[in-house]
Amino acid sequence: MSSPSNVARMAPKPSSLVPLRTKDFLSILDLDPTELVRVIDLAAELKRLRRAGQPGPQPLGGQHVALLFEKPSLRTRSTFVIAVRELGGEVIEPPADVALGARESVEDVARNLERWVSGAVVRTFAQARLARFAAAAPSLRVVNALTDEEHPCQALADLLTLREAAGGLMGKTIAFVGDGNNVAASLAHAGAMLGVHVRVASPDGFTLAAHVAEEAARVARDGGSLEVLTDPVEAVRGVDAVYTDVWTSMGQEAESAAREDVFRPYQVNAELMRAAGPNARFMHCLPAHRGAEVTDEVIDDIQSVVFEQAENRLHTQKALLALLMGR
Repeated sequence: MSSPSNVARMAPKPSSLVPLRTKDFLSILDLDPTELVRVIDLAAELKRLRRAGQPGPQPLGGQHVALLFEKPSLRTRSTFVIAVRELGGEVIEPPADVALGARESVEDVARNLERWVSGAVVRTFAQARLARFAAAAPSLRVVNALTDEEHPCQALADLLTLREAAGGLMGKTIAFVGDGNNVAASLAHAGAMLGVHVRVASPDGFTLAAHVAEEAARVARDGGSLEVLTDPVEAVRGVDAVYTDVWTSMGQEAESAAREDVFRPYQVNAELMRAAGPNARFMHCLPAHRGAEVTDEVIDDIQSVVFEQAENRLHTQKALLALLMGR
């Protein structure tokens, strides 16, 4: 067992817990590059402390956080509950039928909650719906736990995982193969901001939204870039990591059969990983549809870091909450 002096030595420095400037985290674009690095650095330290069995900071002591989920979740819900509790806070989980405008307006839900809790973690459909919720409650800290357009908490975990796997971020290359969806959008924002070359390969009609490419170009720093392609083999050549996601996201189930036909050439299999090179890692935000967007031999290979990504959701969300809400 470590002595109290060792625990104090290992705890994050007070300077690393300086609050973020933003009230809410609705998008990666709510952070500047320095703040994004601070979140990832703190996450790495909190991960080290947790693995060493050392107590971390509890800046959420005495605070409550509401989890409002309109979409199903394993990783996001579990890791946010654990994160809040390990930071010293308490969680409430209003049922879905009363949480986000089923009985009253989204704005009224937010105005009620800000009288009771310090923050709300929201998993919903339209980004505009989330923005309305956050704007209605000026004292409530709001975190985007996934919308149809963006998944910024996943991008935080993706960057920490890539940094661990590739030995850094600046100058690294990651290829996202598949639908130009919310995960790809937040990855493009975050990667470009921290000097990563992001390639997104999608079939025609499913490419990354034009405004996402424009935003990534606007925030790109230190050589970071975004390249939008249609050829998956061209996209993965020489990359540090190959990333994919399900072909049919929540709310698109009616399109599943048609999408499977379109995306079949974008499956990440052994052949595509060979094109990427022997050192390329495989990433996936999960849940994975094995045999569809990825084969068993890839996701279960030693080069796969998908479960490290899942673990890193906890550490990056702890860091985010500490810097967004910490006292």
